[in-house]
Amino acid sequence: MADRRGLLIILSSPSGAGKSTLAKRLMAWDPSLRFSVSATTRSPRPGEENGKDYHFISVDDFKMAVAEDEMLEHAHVFGNFYGSPKGPVKNAIDDGRDVLFDIDWQGAQQIRNSALGQHTLSIFILPPSITELRRRLESRGQDDAETISRRMQKSWDEISHWGSYDHVLINDDLDATEEALKTIITATRLRRIQQPRLTDHVRALQAEFEDLS
Repeated sequence: MADRRGLLIILSSPSGAGKSTLAKRLMAWDPSLRFSVSATTRSPRPGEENGKDYHFISVDDFKMAVAEDEMLEHAHVFGNFYGSPKGPVKNAIDDGRDVLFDIDWQGAQQIRNSALGQHTLSIFILPPSITELRRRLESRGQDDAETISRRMQKSWDEISHWGSYDHVLINDDLDATEEALKTIITATRLRRIQQPRLTDHVRALQAEFEDLS
């Protein structure tokens, strides 16, 4: 048995608020963190690798996985399906390894309501302003004007669900936000439910105490 159970660490935000950058920084801080590699039906972007960035699968295969309860969460976004395969996540947390999720509020809600929900830590990242959010989307050069417009329209839908998360951070200073994330994760790893050996330890203390009586 591992000394602690792993966490399902959920990072959510509107596109452009910085969650992907923060996720990379967290993994550099703690190399034991593993990204949940999502499955998707969209086509790979230049430079993306199957099995590393995403599992690129067909619509039929995706629907079959959902029907067979093999997805921890799933959603339909911008015309494509996205989901998190359940098996690798359960194996990781049973081994005491944290798993990082870069997902939207719908996926976060599904994970919190799943069989692994008690081991989740959900964090929402807010942008400092809507103007800054648009500037970041335009400056990264990944999407055309139409896609950016769709992402901006969707951003308020994402932001409106901030109240359902355990923690909410305003990313107006990337370094400060990173430090806040590290503090939150470090503390949450010490929750009683994440420490499976505690019960045995307390029983041993009780037996030792009784021997002294």
